[in-house]
Amino acid sequence: MVSVAAKEADVKPVAALPLTHSWPLFECAQQFELGTTFDAGMVAELPISCAIGRWECDLRDNRLTWSSAVYDLFGLPEHAPLVRSETLPIYAEESRAVMERLRAYAIRHRRGFTLDAELRPANGGTRWMRLIAAPIVEDGRVVRIHGIKRDISHQYP
Repeated sequence: MVSVAAKEADVKPVAALPLTHSWPLFECAQQFELGTTFDAGMVAELPISCAIGRWECDLRDNRLTWSSAVYDLFGLPEHAPLVRSETLPIYAEESRAVMERLRAYAIRHRRGFTLDAELRPANGGTRWMRLIAAPIVEDGRVVRIHGIKRDISHQYP
C-alpha cells in the first residue's frame, strides 16, 4: 500500500491535475466571491489590464456569451462571432488540456472548478487568466456552464 505522503510526493506542484481545483456547487458563491474580491491595497497594485469578465457556454450548441473584458483578454474584437472550437487554440496546449478535463468533469459530476490558464491571445503575446467556472443545472441536467475570467498576467512574470 502506498502512503498518502508518497502519493503527494509524486504530484508536480506546478501542474494542475484534473481534480486539484474542483469544488462542489454549494461553494459556488464563495468561489466566485474569491475570484472578484480584493482588499484596497491589492486594487492599487493591480495593473490597468487586470479586468474581470463574465462568460457563459450553452451546452446545447456550445454557443459562447462573453463580456467585453473576456474579448479583451482573448485579444478578439468585442462582439466578434464566437465559436468555441475557434477560441480553444488561444489556450496554450497544456492549459487547454487541463481546462478540457476539468470542464468535462464539472459537467459530468456537477462541480465547479478554478484554473490558472496560459493564453496566446489573437493579438499576440502571452497572458495568464484565472478561470472560475460552474455548471448551471435545470431539471436535473447541466445545461450551461458559466463563470468569470480574470487577467492575472501580473502574477506570472
